[in-house]
Amino acid sequence: MTSSTTRQRSPRRRDPRRIHGLRSMPYLFIAPAALYLFIFQGIPLIQEFRLAFSNAKLFRPNDFDFVGFDNFVSISQDDGFWQAVSVTVVYVICCVAGTVLIGLGVALLMNRKFKGRSVLRSLIIIPWAAPPVAIALIAVWMLDARYGIVNRALALGGLAPEGGNWLNSTTLALPAVLIVTIWQLFPFTSVVTLAALQSVPEELNEAAMLDGANARQRFAAVTWPTIRPTVALVSILMTIWSLRRFELIWLMTQGGPVGTTNTLVIDLYRESFIIRDLGQGAAIGIVGLLVSLTITVIYFILSNRAARSEVTR
Repeated sequence: MTSSTTRQRSPRRRDPRRIHGLRSMPYLFIAPAALYLFIFQGIPLIQEFRLAFSNAKLFRPNDFDFVGFDNFVSISQDDGFWQAVSVTVVYVICCVAGTVLIGLGVALLMNRKFKGRSVLRSLIIIPWAAPPVAIALIAVWMLDARYGIVNRALALGGLAPEGGNWLNSTTLALPAVLIVTIWQLFPFTSVVTLAALQSVPEELNEAAMLDGANARQRFAAVTWPTIRPTVALVSILMTIWSLRRFELIWLMTQGGPVGTTNTLVIDLYRESFIIRDLGQGAAIGIVGLLVSLTITVIYFILSNRAARSEVTR
């Protein structure tokens, strides 16, 4: 053998500039998204914090004085604010429970094999795809006291409310808004849950059937553990979206009557753009933000605990 064939090649030395370029590549990929979030989310959030501690008004937003926590003290002493908080809590709980439960039931139904399943899956998504403004206006027409189809249909069975005033009733306005909201949102939860159901291993279901488990037992032992993380994620998304919902409530009731549908977002809009007090409006927005962050943190804590408990089993 010649010396040329036995000679070992010396290892290549990596170019430090090339290594640095590879390490910085992920940051370059996320830079556009980070810049977008900073411009359209970060800067407005900073401005909101700045306004929350000031006495800024709508027509002179740059001419204000620093007032400390006066805005937060003022809203905490307002009975209307606490009514908005209570309405928001009821609205969020009902929206999340209704959309998740109905979405889960529809997903379980759509997961079965029957004729026309593909067409029905496509039709279910229509309420979610429809514009909220159009849904709100159609709902107002349908719930009209004199010409609404809802009252006419209920009158056939003697179930129409007295006077037929759904959106002007202190007892019926919030349920009416909730029904419309849940009808619009449940397709999203059903589609996401259906995707999770289709990832359930069929072998586990077959094994449970061979062991004599009925449908309820198979759901509790096989299906639910698989789809539980997805249902939890959908629930937190529904919670955050319900806290932020504005156009549907505003177009249907504008927070009335007598504040029975007045949520924090409606209260924020009224305080900022009708009363024209940007400082107190921003303070209400900060409260809503803190509530959302608290719910999100609790969700992640519970998720981490559940993941650790699964590992230790």
